[in-house]
Amino acid sequence: MNLPIVYHDQYVVPLPDGHRFPMEKFSLLYELLLREKVVKSNNIYTPECPEKSLLELVHCPDYITAYCQGTLSDKVQRRIGLPWSEALVKRTCVAVGGTILTAKLALKFGLACNTAGGTHHAFPDYGSGFCIFNDLAIATRVLQKLKLVKTVLIIDLDVHQGDGTAKIFQNDLTVFTFSMHCEANFPREKQKSDLDVSLPQGLDDDGYLQILSQHLSDLLSQIKPDLILYDAGVDIHANDHFGKLSITDTGIYRRERLVLSSCIAEGYPVASVIGGGYAKDLKSLVYRHSLLHRAAKDVYQSHQL
Repeated sequence: MNLPIVYHDQYVVPLPDGHRFPMEKFSLLYELLLREKVVKSNNIYTPECPEKSLLELVHCPDYITAYCQGTLSDKVQRRIGLPWSEALVKRTCVAVGGTILTAKLALKFGLACNTAGGTHHAFPDYGSGFCIFNDLAIATRVLQKLKLVKTVLIIDLDVHQGDGTAKIFQNDLTVFTFSMHCEANFPREKQKSDLDVSLPQGLDDDGYLQILSQHLSDLLSQIKPDLILYDAGVDIHANDHFGKLSITDTGIYRRERLVLSSCIAEGYPVASVIGGGYAKDLKSLVYRHSLLHRAAKDVYQSHQL
């Protein structure tokens, strides 16, 4: 059995020229993974749009309806940062379905990766920072509702704090939120995760990995989750448009190996999403995102899952 990967071509959504969010990176990532044989076509899983009732496990019904119908106020729409379209609505819902499916596959196979996901800035009643519905939170609630898991650990290593996720699960003893992020970065107003680790600007590979390793083993031994959701944002990279850290490609790969191997070695299933990444050089950006899947393949095979 090879590493299960979740992808759907609805990730391809045209945006106006000059828009800062590189939506085409999702399809380019999928193509790269197949071309370089990181994954095989018979291990690709296709998600579906979740029912509205599942979105409502996290989000307010009025917000869901307004977004899906395109009737959000201009102010709320600007906060999201993406121009509304029916295609984007479908892509958004399918992406949430992708993380739900990835989580289910992780429980079955031990490790699974999405080729999208990580919309951690979405709050129950509004979206923010290119995030519309919080796929990490929805997947958590869906699996809990299905009684597939009780306790979930969310490891969020995007360069930005997972503020929406933190807010959703505040005071919830069944979900532990860990966010390690650049302090001097979006969002300006941080929420309180169960564990927040703020990083200084310009931190390099060794400094970053040392801090991460110090916290990771303690988390795994203390939380003992039924499932780990891992947000592997690559906006920690030195050349990321919104990053402010100084992590290299090698540092990102080392991070992925550290997280995945540590979790799998302790017997905890991991569902991974790609998180943020922003650069004009799409080829380099897509390669950075592929490091998650490359590391996952190596860990999957070395542990004979």
